[in-house]
Amino acid sequence: VTQCKYKRIGCPWQGPFHELPAHESECSHPTKTGTELMGILGEMDQSHRRDMLLYNSIFSLLCYEKIGFTEVQFRPYRTDDFITRLYYETPRFTVLNQTWVLKARVNDSERNPNLSCKRTLSFQLILKSKVQTLLRCSFLLLKGPYDDVRIKPVIYHHSFSNDTNETDYVPLPISDSVECNKLLAAKNINLRLFIFQVQK
Repeated sequence: VTQCKYKRIGCPWQGPFHELPAHESECSHPTKTGTELMGILGEMDQSHRRDMLLYNSIFSLLCYEKIGFTEVQFRPYRTDDFITRLYYETPRFTVLNQTWVLKARVNDSERNPNLSCKRTLSFQLILKSKVQTLLRCSFLLLKGPYDDVRIKPVIYHHSFSNDTNETDYVPLPISDSVECNKLLAAKNINLRLFIFQVQK
C-alpha cells in the first residue's frame, strides 16, 4: 500500500503501488486553488498540534517518580443474564504496589453487538487494594510487544479511593472498527498498561 505524492497538500488516497501512476495523473489536489489548499493545510496543522500535545503530555508523565507498567490479557466471559452478554476481564495484577483489574465491554454492552458492523471496545480500571489516602493516577493502554493492533494513545485520569475504586468506562482508542474486529476475533486481547501516580 502506498500513498499519493500529493499527500502533503491533503490528498487522502492510498492504494496498491501499481495504481499510483493512474491516480497521480488524475489527482485533483494539484489543481486546487490556494484558498482550498489553505483550508486543507489548516486541518492538517490542527491534527499535527493535537499529536504534539499528546506526545508532550506522555513525556511529562515519564518524568513522574512512580511509574508502573505491565502486560495485561483480556479474556472473554459471559454474564449470567437470561440473554448473556460478552465482556472481557483480566486476571488480577500488581502495579505500584497495588492490585488492579481491567474490564472491557463491546459496544457499551448493547443487546446484540453481533448485529452491528461497527464495533467498539471500552474499558475500566478497577483498584482492588484498600488505600489509606487518595491515589491520583494517570493511565493509558498501548499495544503489547507482540501484537500489531493500531491504538492511538489516550491518557485518562482518575483519583482512586476506597469509595471510588473504579473508573468510568472509557473508549479503548483503537484506530477503527476493522482493528476492533481483529481484536475480538482473537482468543485473548493482549495489551500493555501504564499507570503514573500523580504526586501531591
